[in-house]
Amino acid sequence: MRVEIWSDIACPWCYVGKARFEKALDAFPHRDGVEVVHRSFELDPGRAKGDTQPVLKMLTKKYGMSEAQAQAGEDNLGAQAAAEGLDYRTRDRDHGNTFDMHRLLHLAKERGRQDELIQALYKANFAEERSVFDSDERLVELAAGAGLDAEEARKVLADPTAYADDVRADEREAAELGANGVPFFVLDRKYGVSGAQPAEVFAQALTQAWGEHSPLKLIDNGDAEACGPDGCAVPQA
Repeated sequence: MRVEIWSDIACPWCYVGKARFEKALDAFPHRDGVEVVHRSFELDPGRAKGDTQPVLKMLTKKYGMSEAQAQAGEDNLGAQAAAEGLDYRTRDRDHGNTFDMHRLLHLAKERGRQDELIQALYKANFAEERSVFDSDERLVELAAGAGLDAEEARKVLADPTAYADDVRADEREAAELGANGVPFFVLDRKYGVSGAQPAEVFAQALTQAWGEHSPLKLIDNGDAEACGPDGCAVPQA
């Protein structure tokens, strides 16, 4: 069974939601039969690369709230993250364009290191003092720490077309599926779970989707000829 997760590194609820989903997944009896794929979704696609601003300023401008209200929201998110065992800096974080991070995540998918990279990016953005929007080299450093080749990551960042189509394809698909916010979880293309739901909700969704997951049924009377690793049977006269 495949679970696809549309998310953005700049999304705090994606950070929390991933932890809640993984809590349910770790307790799921068929855990080894579940493939998890992370898909791209930008919360602020119109923001130019290098255009960063404090999170509080972004929140007050985007939602028309006061700075005190924005800070209260961050404090609440910090408490929600802590309940899931996550570190979360409620002060002095910044916000910026995440397109390059999504491009690197597609590289990481090809190299089998996608989950390691997205977790490193989340931790760096929400828990560490140094900004993930600091420079390309900051992203190279995080990619290398997640097990990717640093020079390969550097080449991807230097080429704005690398994996760009993959990111846009994910975003188009999210729109087609009706996702207008993240996190958005799709289980076996049958069930969608929106938002950072409690672990119990994810557990229920996994159980229900698995129950309807139909393994391949083989029809074979044992007489048909076929080719295999040892070659092809030669009909005898």
